[in-house]
Amino acid sequence: MLSKTDALRAYAAMLNTLDAKDFLPLLADDCHYESQWVFSEIKSKMEFVHYITGKLQTFKTSGKKIWAELGHCIWGPCAVIAEDERDNLIATLVVEIENEKIKRMDLCGVPSPFLATRTGEYPRCSDIEEL
Repeated sequence: MLSKTDALRAYAAMLNTLDAKDFLPLLADDCHYESQWVFSEIKSKMEFVHYITGKLQTFKTSGKKIWAELGHCIWGPCAVIAEDERDNLIATLVVEIENEKIKRMDLCGVPSPFLATRTGEYPRCSDIEEL
């Protein structure tokens, strides 16, 4: 059974490795992704695949470091995302599960990710020894 925490762990692993191959099979075909930084809602797995593969490639070529950590926020379990340094928090991601698949993802900067309770768990983070 896919839990929210399992889904978030897979999302965090995707960001920490910049590799989506293990995350994408968890998405429902009609999943939705909404971000406070993206103009319009993504309304399908295919749209999200196109979006996230481009985003991950941009991070790879730029050399920018992304950190994704499991946490808890006002909506429940979340992934806490940071850029460049693990304490430079920029967003939280929450998910909804339906029929064993990720049905919805919401990336939020408000409320502040600094309000989330961080766990210190960075799934598949290759820089874990530096923590």
